[in-house]
Amino acid sequence: MIGLRFAGGCLAAAMVATACAPAAQPAPDAAPVAAMVMTPPSDETPPSDKLTIQYQQALPNVKGKTFTSAIVDFPPAGRAAPHRHGSAFLYAYVLEGSVRSRLDDEPARTYRQGEDWVEKPGAHHVLAENTSKTEPAKLLVVFISDTGQELKVDD
Repeated sequence: MIGLRFAGGCLAAAMVATACAPAAQPAPDAAPVAAMVMTPPSDETPPSDKLTIQYQQALPNVKGKTFTSAIVDFPPAGRAAPHRHGSAFLYAYVLEGSVRSRLDDEPARTYRQGEDWVEKPGAHHVLAENTSKTEPAKLLVVFISDTGQELKVDD
């Protein structure tokens, strides 16, 4: 929406500048110049999710493993790229809004505030999206991962 407003503002400014500018006469031998058309940004690419680590600590009683808690924010109509979490075991809890999720070849499911799910190591998260076009969604995600391993790797 902001992109469309910006593009509309640019178009309006260009029209005003053209209307106020003195008329230019082409040189007698000059070829006609093609008009420049401004294309608004594509609305096909939805906004992305944002993962923010809240707490991270190596597990003192499980050598080579780390506990990480994170918040994942989905803007309205936001979605995550298909991804994996390596060998991490993951627990997700919906703090606000609702999120549609699909793992591997399982059917997609919508999780609402207060609902949760787990992802086994190696799972392919093929769909994770905010179901609302007007309200944000937020998850609390807890990872038990190999120490030093990336928590999210997009396809």
